[in-house]
Amino acid sequence: MRFLSNLRPDHFTIALLATAAVGTSLPATGAAIPLLKIIISSSIAVLFFLQGARLSRDTIIKGAIHWRLHLTVFAATFILFPILGLVLSRGLESVLAPGIALGVLYLCLLPSTIQSSITFTSLANGNVAAAICSASASNMLGVFLTPLLMSFFMHTGGTIPLSSIGSVVAQILVPFVAGHFARSWIGGWAERHRKLTGFVDRGAILLVVYYAFGEAVVNGLWHQLSPRDLIILLLLSCVLLALVLVIMTGASRLLGFSRQDEIAIVFCGSKKSLGSGVPIASILFPAAMVGAIILPVMLFHQIQLIVCAVLARWYAGRLDPVSH
Repeated sequence: MRFLSNLRPDHFTIALLATAAVGTSLPATGAAIPLLKIIISSSIAVLFFLQGARLSRDTIIKGAIHWRLHLTVFAATFILFPILGLVLSRGLESVLAPGIALGVLYLCLLPSTIQSSITFTSLANGNVAAAICSASASNMLGVFLTPLLMSFFMHTGGTIPLSSIGSVVAQILVPFVAGHFARSWIGGWAERHRKLTGFVDRGAILLVVYYAFGEAVVNGLWHQLSPRDLIILLLLSCVLLALVLVIMTGASRLLGFSRQDEIAIVFCGSKKSLGSGVPIASILFPAAMVGAIILPVMLFHQIQLIVCAVLARWYAGRLDPVSH
């Protein structure tokens, strides 16, 4: 009975599923899309402003110089994932529709996400400072490494979209730094109102989930796949994510990381960025191929949001208050 009670979804999981259903049935269209993007960007900026206000200078410095954690995340993103992607893509070339197997490899070469990795780490009471440094570094390095790795594996040419670095700085780092410098004025208030930060965390996740599922509908994700391809991709995405989550959890514990560090490693090392994946794909591949290439990325992106949101709530429920 206790096991069954643990399987019962909490309110946030139910909200996630409801949001995904609403995004699929009532996606944002037309003039609502720019407005939704502004709301999402604003909620993320507020989130990182509050995170900056809550974290002490010592915590941030320790997170930035935590080289073992950053190397572990780097190994997951740019070594473990590419190996798995190369094996899976070659095994599925004769099974999936043309271009989709290549999309699976491309998915595995992408950098980690920033906003969701850090948001889930915060939601799970993990090492937020280390997650910010690790996820940001992964995303910036990915701007260079993803095209290079893709060129190495597939002999694909193309230029590197450096403009994505500016959006990372503007959306993530600037609010975080501003919040940290405002810590002397609002730090105490932010500590006393942790429920507000949690509300912003969950609100940002729900907005991203709604937008992601809506974009899938608008871009015809579900119409471009045959039922067979969709089932294979769903199973593949779930297996791929589960493998990486299990491997990174085991590696974190084997290497002696703390629970907070483990949380940051698991969430930063298991994500793949749709925001970086789409513009890079549009440059690396011919226009006729882009749709098939990004299909696995779009599907994996939505699965990782739901699975990791549930995992974050599980971590938060199991975290020893004394260690936090």
